[in-house]
Amino acid sequence: MDSTKQKNSKTEIMVPLRRLVWALVASGVLAAGGTAAALQMAASGKTEAAPAAPATLAAPMQTSTAAPAPAATQALPDFAQIAATQGAAVVNISVSGSVKTAGRVAGPQLDPNDPMFQFFRRFQIPGMPGGPGAPEGREMPTRGQGSGFIVSSDGVILTNAHVVRGAQEVTVKLNDRREFQAKVLGSDPKTDVAVLKIEAKNLPVVTLGSTSTMRVGEWVLAIGSPFGFENSVSAGVVSAKGRALPDENFVPFIQTDVAVNPGNSGGPLFNTRGEVVGINSQIFSQTGGYQGLSFAIPIELANKVRQQIEKTGHAQHAKLGVSIQDVNQAFADSFKLDKPEGALVANVEDGGPAAKAGLRSGDVILKFNGQPIVASSDLPALVGQSQAGDTVKLEVWRQGKHETLSAKLGDAAAKGQRVASEEEDASGAPQGKLGLALRPLQPQEKNQSGIREGLVIEQASGTAAKAGVRPGDVLLAVNGSAVSSVEQVRSVVAGAEKSVALLVQRGSDKIFVPVKLG
Repeated sequence: MDSTKQKNSKTEIMVPLRRLVWALVASGVLAAGGTAAALQMAASGKTEAAPAAPATLAAPMQTSTAAPAPAATQALPDFAQIAATQGAAVVNISVSGSVKTAGRVAGPQLDPNDPMFQFFRRFQIPGMPGGPGAPEGREMPTRGQGSGFIVSSDGVILTNAHVVRGAQEVTVKLNDRREFQAKVLGSDPKTDVAVLKIEAKNLPVVTLGSTSTMRVGEWVLAIGSPFGFENSVSAGVVSAKGRALPDENFVPFIQTDVAVNPGNSGGPLFNTRGEVVGINSQIFSQTGGYQGLSFAIPIELANKVRQQIEKTGHAQHAKLGVSIQDVNQAFADSFKLDKPEGALVANVEDGGPAAKAGLRSGDVILKFNGQPIVASSDLPALVGQSQAGDTVKLEVWRQGKHETLSAKLGDAAAKGQRVASEEEDASGAPQGKLGLALRPLQPQEKNQSGIREGLVIEQASGTAAKAGVRPGDVLLAVNGSAVSSVEQVRSVVAGAEKSVALLVQRGSDKIFVPVKLG
């Protein structure tokens, strides 16, 4: 709105026009035309300088009676300075490779994982996918792009493992437009970190920072190549720290609302001091594009992986040897915990580090080397940041008491048996409050399942059925106490108040199921 008010016919006509223009912009009519033109230019490979936007906007005039604006408590970070000083060390990564596709046949085209494909292959039906006479698949070229950043002046570069996965040729393009063929020194799928090397000297490097003092709400800046647009800058704030993602057990991610899109992967995340605090790695999206949830790998973890790869060509990860579950309110009530925090141990690997330390199924791990475990996902992240062979202290909650155990971590590359140890095998459960019909295991069932003691759940109804207990499950323990008869189960349940935690074996898996008492 103008700073002065004029009541003439010209103003009265122009106001509706302004409103019409804003309405068109809001509805996307004007924006769509601009976007279409931009896409056409991109498709034709032509570029055109955009009209310069005004550097500043005039502030509205204030009358002498207006209250002065409150003083800013903190100045905004100088993103332009960070981009200017650190952007030279950010690189664009192009990869090329090939993938073998299924051969074309006259019959149906099936994915190798399709049950019908497996059927044709098993019974060798001529001419069908997987059967004799089916043409061989052919190599199809693949290409991809990502980002990275230089951490050593002699050409060492950090990026994501998924950026270079399956790549046969990796090209690094510097900010000054020079291009180099890169060698992949190593990559670690568990943390999604890869280390590249180019033959160059006196290169600009980034400054590495720390996430230990970083706070939720702080400004952060990303530089990368989204959709191939090199050296693009986007900014936002830290949304959360230590975030766990599904199937990502080794990384306590930094969650931000920085705009990250395909091509940003592997690029740096800077704090307001121009230090790299993370590697942009993933987004959560229902459309494939940015929707406000982006995740970065903490730089301390990435740098640790880099050092291992530079030294040995691969990364080593520690393991404790347990399977765990989150502690919800029902479990907290069952185990008489003050708060629903910690990692509930569902299974202990036979002969693994946890078993040797005396850890049992039903223990709740509250601290790892003094670090509190709030969500169960905190534990794998802390173990993943440790070294194989490290001795760690575990504070656990067992049978209503605090205990401290010492465990020597093993190597995650060494495969162990996921079989329960002797302390956690016997079990039982009640019938009245829980809605379970139980019977002891028969000798042949013990031999077939490998379970020494337990109670077969023949029927599940009421609260147990609602909680997910199924007929055929074998009940092993209640509230961490191993039971081998219905009487033992009734005794444990009689001492419970709101809910109980049932340890059941389902197939080869052991899980805790929280059941509210009826």
